[in-house]
Amino acid sequence: MISIIRMNSYISITFMTVAETIKKITREHLLKNKGLALGQCLTAVGWVGGTVPELKQEEGLVELSMADVAGGGIAVGIALAQRRPIYIVRYQGFQWYNAPMIINYAAKSKDMWGIPCPIFIRSIAMDGGIGPVASGSHHSMYSRMPGVPICAPMTPKEYVAAWEYFMSHDDPLYVSEHRRSFAIDYEIDDSIQENPDITILAISSTRLNAIDAIKTLEQENIKCNLIHLFWLKPFEVTEKIINAINKSKCGALILDGDFENGILKSLAYDISQNVTKPISILGLEERSAGFAPQCDNLPPSAVKICNRIKTLIKNI
Repeated sequence: MISIIRMNSYISITFMTVAETIKKITREHLLKNKGLALGQCLTAVGWVGGTVPELKQEEGLVELSMADVAGGGIAVGIALAQRRPIYIVRYQGFQWYNAPMIINYAAKSKDMWGIPCPIFIRSIAMDGGIGPVASGSHHSMYSRMPGVPICAPMTPKEYVAAWEYFMSHDDPLYVSEHRRSFAIDYEIDDSIQENPDITILAISSTRLNAIDAIKTLEQENIKCNLIHLFWLKPFEVTEKIINAINKSKCGALILDGDFENGILKSLAYDISQNVTKPISILGLEERSAGFAPQCDNLPPSAVKICNRIKTLIKNI
């Protein structure tokens, strides 16, 4: 059980980092539940950012070859054998190669044949200097397929919630991680203001950028609600979201580290059907990233978030 101590409107303190939480969950699953964890370069320097326990193959830690298109199929086979695998994809962009067997078999198996295929898909996002394929978050590609819930945990408690969901259900679960979360050892709370100018709804690493942006905007007397989105699919438009947006002068701005033509627009549509204020979105630019710093395509920075909010307020 992870202990939580309430601190202020933004964060709470825990006693384990996200990386330590993942490592502990993985170790217990392999040694106590006879589960398997598989992926590429798991035992390389760093052990995937300190999230993989230092175990051997006979203890359930399986190193795959560098053939991305095959790994998903192997994970599907292990899931069908009722081993509940943890499938670790070290860069989310590699899902373009890993996803086909998971989306086209694991996600459909229960509907078509009544046979569950539960896979815990650790899809790890990273930004900057890693080129047009590996970089960024890519949960949108999974969002279109029925049978695959999606979450984006950024705190220890959220990660535990994702794991508990997986172990109590029999669906493949897409866990959109971000390496910026690995060092986090606190919880991040929603913040609701009186008479807000705007409500920010943030996903994954943009949650951290949103907190920085709000601190800057507060100095200019711009008041922002901040709601953190953990479960992306199924997505619930809660009363908290509805009330926060309807009480905001400029409606809402949804942030993500994925491209805008994806889950961002889907969430914006779902929310817009329940509120009376406009919904705006801000994600990756509609272009490919490169390797050089000037060619990066990064999630919205605090500065970019501030500028967009000021523009929205100006255009009321």
